[in-house]
Amino acid sequence: MKLAFLGTSDFAVPALSALVEAGHEVAVVYTRAPKPAGRGQRERRTPVHERALSLGLEVRTPKSLRAPAEAEAFKALDLDAAVVVSYGHILPKSFLDAPVLGCLNIHGSLLPRWRGAAPIHRAILAGDAETGVTIMRMDEGLDTGPMLLAERTPISAADTAETVHDRLAELGARLIVAALDGLLRNTIEAVPQPEEGVVYAHKLGREEGALDWRRPAAELERKVRGFHPWPGTWFEVAGERIKVHATALALAAGAPGMVSIGRDGYPVVACGVGGLKLLTLQRAGKTAQPADSFLRGFALEPGTVLPLPAAAALPA
Repeated sequence: MKLAFLGTSDFAVPALSALVEAGHEVAVVYTRAPKPAGRGQRERRTPVHERALSLGLEVRTPKSLRAPAEAEAFKALDLDAAVVVSYGHILPKSFLDAPVLGCLNIHGSLLPRWRGAAPIHRAILAGDAETGVTIMRMDEGLDTGPMLLAERTPISAADTAETVHDRLAELGARLIVAALDGLLRNTIEAVPQPEEGVVYAHKLGREEGALDWRRPAAELERKVRGFHPWPGTWFEVAGERIKVHATALALAAGAPGMVSIGRDGYPVVACGVGGLKLLTLQRAGKTAQPADSFLRGFALEPGTVLPLPAAAALPA
């Protein structure tokens, strides 16, 4: 098929590569414009931009798709379909209607559960036993379009947002190729999403990473995994923000936030229910360390009660 590809993040890169390897003609790639990044504030291309250039594909980086000229340029491509993955711009109706088979989206959840911006993080935080990828034909709603294909994958107790992200990116790449093949052969058709089971995955914010020791330890352990590597989780002590990279459930006594030190030298924080053993910690400007080593250079005495986050920093 003759396709356009619209994507930005790392999550979209395997799909772009898979479409080219499958023999589809990717006429153009749309991605977000380069942004200043790093200490030197040099403009940095998106991961999709870099991959598209390596494949010799035309790249377009409009700041908006609303201008009539953009819609006309897209329509003039005379596409069979467009594939949209983690793009970052809302597609207007003029774009959605332009390709013969419409715009197909790779979404990182089992729709209609976790529509929205952060499906992987929210699934882990909620304690879901599984997640997956859904290929859907886009409409003007927020992830409300009819579904073409879906595939499940379990979420293990060791999974982080990073590991699930990478797994779903590869799964999405395989499924979009299968979906296009099915459309070409007329062996699949889109079916409406169920009306029941709709859940929204609201966008993450940095301050949501604050650990509220009043919550159950099991919830906080999922949060550490679900927010790794971004936006990360943290607590404050002695006026310093400490990042938490890995934890485990543990027994603990005392008020929420009270610190004890286990026989293995690792700190345990009492929570609303149970305790959370801190396994890997990081100070600002330093490298992450095992928590027992971390304590050799940072005083966190038994009996210390860690501050509770302000109400404004708590999850919605």
